[in-house]
Formats: sequence, structure tokens, C-alpha cells
Amino acid sequence: MRFGILGETRARHDDGTEVPLGGPARRALLALLLIRPGAVVSAERLAEEIEPGGNVSAHALQSQVSRLRTVLGQSAAIERVGAGYRIVVPDGAVDAARFEELAAEGRTALAEGDPARAAAVLRRALQLWRGPALDGLDGSETARAAAGRLEEARLAALEDRIEAELRLGEHRAAVPELRELVGRHPLRERLAGLLMRALFAQGGQAEALVVFEETRRHLAEELGADPSAELLALHRELLDTAPAPSPAAPPAQLTSFVGREEELAEAAGLLRTARLVTLIGPGGVGKTRLAVEVAGTAVAGDDVCFVELAALGAGGPAAGRAAAGGARAAQPGLAGQPVQTAQAVLGALGLRENGLQMGDGPARTALDRLIAALADRPLLLVLDNCEHLVDEAAALAARLLAACPRLRVLATSREPLGVIGEHVRQVRPLDAAAAVRLFADRARAVRRGPTGDPEVVRRICAALDGLPLAIELAAARLRTLDPEDLAGRLDDLLGITARGSRTSAERHRTMRSVVAWSWDLLTEDEQRAARRFTVFAGGATAASVRAVCGTDTDILESLVDKSLVEAVGAGRYRMLETVRAYGTERLEAAGGAEAEATRRAHARHLLDLHRSAAPHLLRAEQLQWLPRVAAEHDNLLAALRRSVGAGEARTALELLAAASTALWIRGATAAAAPHAAALLEAADAAAVDGLGEEYAACVLLAASTAAGRPVWERHRAAAQEALAAAWPGERAGRYPVVLLLWMMRHAGETGAHDPRDAVAAFELVSAQRDCPDPWAGAAARYVSGYATLGAGDAEGAEQAFDAAAEQFRTLGDRWGTALALDALAGLAGARGDGARAIALTDRALALTEELGAVEDSADLLVNRGDHRLPHDRAAAREDYTAAAGLARAGGSPAALAAALRGLGDIALLEGLPQEAERLYTDALERIDPHWVKSLGNRVRCLVGLGRIAGARGDRAAARSYFGRVAESVAALGPSVPDTLRMMGLPEELVTAVSAR
Repeated sequence: MRFGILGETRARHDDGTEVPLGGPARRALLALLLIRPGAVVSAERLAEEIEPGGNVSAHALQSQVSRLRTVLGQSAAIERVGAGYRIVVPDGAVDAARFEELAAEGRTALAEGDPARAAAVLRRALQLWRGPALDGLDGSETARAAAGRLEEARLAALEDRIEAELRLGEHRAAVPELRELVGRHPLRERLAGLLMRALFAQGGQAEALVVFEETRRHLAEELGADPSAELLALHRELLDTAPAPSPAAPPAQLTSFVGREEELAEAAGLLRTARLVTLIGPGGVGKTRLAVEVAGTAVAGDDVCFVELAALGAGGPAAGRAAAGGARAAQPGLAGQPVQTAQAVLGALGLRENGLQMGDGPARTALDRLIAALADRPLLLVLDNCEHLVDEAAALAARLLAACPRLRVLATSREPLGVIGEHVRQVRPLDAAAAVRLFADRARAVRRGPTGDPEVVRRICAALDGLPLAIELAAARLRTLDPEDLAGRLDDLLGITARGSRTSAERHRTMRSVVAWSWDLLTEDEQRAARRFTVFAGGATAASVRAVCGTDTDILESLVDKSLVEAVGAGRYRMLETVRAYGTERLEAAGGAEAEATRRAHARHLLDLHRSAAPHLLRAEQLQWLPRVAAEHDNLLAALRRSVGAGEARTALELLAAASTALWIRGATAAAAPHAAALLEAADAAAVDGLGEEYAACVLLAASTAAGRPVWERHRAAAQEALAAAWPGERAGRYPVVLLLWMMRHAGETGAHDPRDAVAAFELVSAQRDCPDPWAGAAARYVSGYATLGAGDAEGAEQAFDAAAEQFRTLGDRWGTALALDALAGLAGARGDGARAIALTDRALALTEELGAVEDSADLLVNRGDHRLPHDRAAAREDYTAAAGLARAGGSPAALAAALRGLGDIALLEGLPQEAERLYTDALERIDPHWVKSLGNRVRCLVGLGRIAGARGDRAAARSYFGRVAESVAALGPSVPDTLRMMGLPEELVTAVSAR
């Protein structure tokens, strides 16, 4: 049972049904006990406060306690303790306690520099409030005191949430809310400071200064006090025209930064005026570390996103350049689509390529998502190690800088990007003094006492050409060698470095010499493990290294100690890319048999992992398994690239199918789509014996982007036949998510094909209702609900959705449950049962938040706002505003359009037709008219514009808008009025549209 005092006192069963508490006295009694669960409240106080102005007798109090016990049953115990009573409930059962716990968690995340997590947690905390705390208990002194404390905590959490959103660059969305809050709380200086920062961030310095003056006047007139030191400091910054401070978050470093003070100051100063700065130089010269330091010191007011591009070339820079060259052959120059780099930036920003909602929506590229997410966001984007994908990196930088005016880019590469407006700075080797300081600093980390004769150290650093990576690797060897021994070996191994030219190829050979020296210091077992480790494109766990490389943990730890491999946290290890490139050459030199065996072991290991994970991802343990498969994303892509390139169709098909469950749930299908399409183009995947279901999974993945449409047209019929054979109904196939996605994708397109296709698709759905795989059965019920609804049977559809939700819930799958609950909420709202629609949407929201589904959470918030709008306009506004914030952060135009449409509905209700017209028009510009999922919002926008036109006497425009509504919905059914009613439009609007 769940208890609520953040609003009117309520109690609900776990299934959401409300417990009838009875009259106000009993409700007040429960509230007073819930203020501090487990604490004893004296009978005298309860008697005085449960009824306003009355002193209830002891017998009457005992009677009320007895009745309350009966109502609550076993879910909560009300115990008599001495001269009082207490209630015993499970931890977290009271919304106020849950709110305070989440608020504290969010505040901690904010203090630790994680604004994204802070904002998400604080939104969940604030959503627990349904109204004033302990509403209706004005006559209780105890309740008034507790309500005051809770209200203060709510305001503090609200301030923390807005602070987090400002750090994420959501200044525009925060300003209206902050204006309202400052108006209601003119003496809260933190709110005033937040509003000043938000206004200034969007160019409103004068407005920010006005806010300060108004706050100063209120403080003086009402409290006789001056503004705080913090507010005064912010005021001074405004007067100096400096941006309000916003903490930057460059990657944390474990070692000190030595030398390069002048280069740091120069690059940082340049980045304040230039929008694209590229640091160039040879491998190992320290471009990445300098970029990290520049990002940490040069940024004021912007967030920082650091993107490592080295892993995108599975075989190192040479292989990456070859792969990129193949892409350029098809898409030359900057006109090409920067697919790999755009996907990497999306991942670094924490954005998913697809939402969880499935259907026939428009395919959008990763670049489209990035532009939408960064259009109004102040951000410094650091693109590290661009050299092996220089054309893609150049195209990405050019497109983003042109479309996102508040974006700046800092790149590192071995060559310039060649983009107009680029400012190039050469990163040179360290001078003699800085090189010696770096060597001494790193040497002290591995051995006690003196770090060697200064002259010997200078000779070592000079032989290494002052390259920081080479110096650090050399200093690490002092764990087992004396400086004099080290100097002797360097003279012998790096002779070619001292004599080499400064051409690009020579610089590569210089680094190879440095790495070769370090490599030659390894034992034979260490060298074998290191060269095999190079097949991992995204790092690996110790268990993965043991399985693929045939080594043990001791050898792995030895490689870490000798700086050939580094531990990166969370039990994972990675190899520096310069070392990995050299190790790849060593693997080839060891013989084709070893290289081929290692790569196949890598692919097999990933296949086993994804096969093991797939069933768990559809059960209660999905939250534990999703991070595990997400961590192997780069390795999966590398294995796919190698398998497809080598013509190993069976391996590639098995990998794609095994990973499809994770890819669809995580919204990462776009990364695998090119490999699926390439496989279908290069091999007769349909002819691989026993892999018909894998073939269908490959077709689905290839068709998940716009580029895959031709592949879908060619392979759809054969893949459907193969999938039907794999899932005949009386026995289960291997990958039920493939079945669900196929049913939904095909159902959205059968109208454009032979009618027999529609019959086949329906038969495939019907066959799975009694499938032995319970998840497949639930999926079939979910899909069949839409078919039933399309036939006009709302009751039958509700039964199907309800059965699907119950079966998904029994299995513990949050993803499927959220889909089914959302469908049920839509039906409840359409028949006017707003309370049930809201309750169902709340439950779906809780699940999508657990999964981190930003787009789906935004969509659900809009739906809840629609259900709340007829009865609670303020709550609906909060939902629409929150949805807009999530949509902007996630780069989802469709979700943002839905939120803007909702805000337009409110503006129209409040008699603000111009504001409503602006919002509706803005929303329509973001909606794809061919996407069925957005049809409801498109219709509502057109209806709203039609009403506005009619109100101002423009009958021709009104008829045009209503005519467009009728055209939009006519294809969905024979009856326009019935279709509009199913979409939830009020009857008067249905009549108005139908009449036109």
C-alpha cells in the first residue's frame, strides 16, 4: 500500500486503486500519524487536532483508530504505545519520505557535477506532489508545521532542479517558470539568481539587472536587509558583461599536467573567439591531454562533451582510414553523411538513436538528432583523434557549426580538418626543461627515492624527442630498470628516431619505435596477450580478455603495470590507441592463423554474451543486463564489421540477431543498420541454412534507417516467410523481439502492398496468441489490440492491451509493460475516464524512467497533460513544460511538437489566441505529416488554428484548417466523426470539423 500526504491525504493499493478512508476525522488521523511514520503521537494531541475546534473524547478517538485499522488491513499497523499511537509502514511507502530521499539524491548528484542525473531524479521527486502538503488540515498545528517544512523542501528541490537544467543549457525553457516562481517568492534570493543567470544566458543582460534591482528593493522594504554576497557577486559579473558561471566538466585526469603553459593560454584564448579550433601534431605528442586542459580552463558558461573517436576504426588508424575511404567513395567530400562520428557524439551526450516506441515513424539520421538536440544549447564539443576519420569529422563539424549557433568545437588530429573558419594550432614536443619535469613526475609514481642523474634523464628525454607518451612509457620502466640501463637501451632502439624526417610517415615510424621499445620489454606471454587484446575496439572486462586472448588475470595486470593497457573503471580495461595500432601489426605478423582465430574468438564471445543476455532483457533482470551489453557496443560493431568484410554471413547473421533485443530496447539500431544492409547486399543471407529468423532480424535492422528502405522492399516478402516458419505458433522461435518488431513494422505498411500481405501479417499475429513463449504471446496480444481498435471494437482492444500488460508485467518486462499501459491509457482517455488514464500513464512513466527512455517519458508526459487538462490546467501545464524540456534534451522534434501543441491548447483556453497560434504553428513545423504516430497532435493543431481563425471572423481560413483535419483522418476509417472521437476530441469540435 502507498500513502500520500503531498496533497490531500490518500492511501492506495499497489494496483493503484484508492482506499476509502472515510470522513475528514479519519483522514486527519492517518495524516498526523504519517507525518513521522514510526513516531508515537500522543492521544491527547490526536484528540485535539483531528477535528477543527473540537476535542474528541478518548472513546471517539479509539473508535476512529479501530475503523482506520480495519480500512488499512495488514498493509499498515497502527499500534498503541503508552499514551499514544504510531503507524508502522514499509520504508518508502509514504510519498513525503520518498520525496525527501529523491531530493537528497538529486542534490548530491548536483554537487558531484552530474546535472543530467540530478535533473532526472529531482523531476521524479517533484512529480510526487499533488497539491499543498497535508491539504485540508489547516486546523492542526502539527500539520501546519510539517506542511511548512515540506513546502520549504519542495522549493529547495525545485531550485536544485532548475539549477541542474541551467547547467544542461536549458535556459529558454526555464525562464517562464522562474518568472512565475520569483513573482510568488520575491524574497528567495536563489530563485532570483537562477532567473538572472537564465536571462543572461539567452542575451537578456538588461532584464537580469532589473530582476536584481527588484529583489534588492523587496529585501530592503520587507526585511530591511541587503542582498547576499552570492547575489551581489552575480550582479557584479553582469555589470562586467561576463557570462554567468556554469561548471565545465572536462574528463577527469589522474596525473598532473606538466609544461605547455603558453600553448594552453594561447589555445584557451583562441577558443573564446573562434568556433572551431584544431590541435594538430604527431601521435603521442599530447594533443588529447592539451585539449582536456583547454576545455577545463577556457570554457565559461558552456557544458563540455568529450568524444573519443579512435575506437570507430576497429583495426586502428590505418583500418579506420580505409573504412572511411570506402565511405567517401560513395559519399565524397563534405556532402557525405558523418554516420560513425555523429553516432559517437550521440552516445557521448547520453542520447539514444531511437525511442522505445515502435511503429512506422520516419527514419531520422543521427546527425538529425544531434542538430535537434544542440540547436539552442551552449556546448563545447571536443572531438578527439579525428585523423582516421578526417572527412567524417570535417563534415560533422561543418554541419553542426552551421546549424547550432551556440556550439563550439575543439578537435585533435594529425592533420587539419580543412573546414572554412578553422583555426589550426600545432602541438609541438616538450622543450627540454618541461620534458625532464614530466619524466621526474611520472618516475616518482613508480619508484621511491631519486629519479636518476639529471644529465641521464635529459639524455633519455632528448632521445625520445620530447614526446610525452614516449616519456611516460619510459618513466614507467623505472619500476624494474635503473635510469642508466634505460638510457643505454633507448640509444640503441631509437636511433632511427633521431635521424628521421618530420614527414607524416616518419612521425608514425617514430611512435612505432617508441611503442616497439616498450613492447620488446614484455615477456613472450605478455606480448601474445597484448597483440590479441587489440581485437577489442571498446575495451574489455577481465573475463572477456581471458576468454578471447587465452591469458590469465596476472598477465593482464602486468600489462596494466607496464602501461600497455590501462584500467578505466567499472572492471574494464583498454589499450592506448597508439599501442593498439602497433599491436595490430604484431598480431598480423604472428601469422594469419593466430589473427583469424583471435578475431573469431572475439566474435564468438560477443555472440555468447548477447545470446545469454537476450532472454534476460525481456524479464525483471533487464536493468542489470542492459548496462552489460551497452558496454560492449563498440566491440559488437567491430565484430560485425570484420564478419561482414570477411564474407562470414553465418557469423554476422547470428551476431545481428542475438544483439537485436538489446539494440531495439536501447534505441541503438542505427549503428548496426549499415552492417546489416551491407551483409544483405554482399551475401545471399536468405540461403544460410537454419537461420531464417536471423535473416528476418537482419532485414529489420537494415530497414531501421531511411537508407534501408530499398533493402526492406527487396527482402520483405522472403523475410516474412522465413519468420513465419520460425514462429509457426505451436513452437517458439529464438528472438521474440524480432517477431514483435516485424508485426508492428509490417502492420504499418501492408496497405501499400498486395492485400495477401495483410492477411499473412494478421495470421502471423494470430498464431502467437497461444505461443509457448510467454513474451511472444504478450506481444501478439499487444499488436492485435491495435487491429481490433482499427476495426472499431474499443472494448476488444482494451481486453487485448490489458492481457498484454498483465503478461508483460508477470514476466517483469518494463519495456513491454510501458507500451501496453500507454495503449490502455489512450483508450481510457478516449472514453472520458481521465482518472484511470492518468493512473495508467503514471505507471508507464515510472517504467520508462527506470529504462532511461527520454523520448518515451516526454511522450507520456504530454499524454498525461492531455488527460489532466479538462480538470487541472496547472498540472497539465507542468506536464507539457516538463515534456518540452525532455524533448529538447533528447533531440526529439516529434515529442517537442506534442508538448508545444499542449501548451497551445492551454493558451487558447486562457484567451490568448496569438500565443496559441504561435505555439500551434511552431508545433506543425516540427511534425512529419506522413508519420502516423504524430497524427493526433497534427489534428489538434489544425483544429486549434481553425478555432482561432473562426473566432476572428476568417471563415475561409477556418474551413481550410478543418478541411485539412478531415483529409488527415479520412484514410484511417470510413467515419471522420468516429475517428475524431477515438482521438479524444470533444464532441463540439467533432461537430465543427464534420460540418466543414
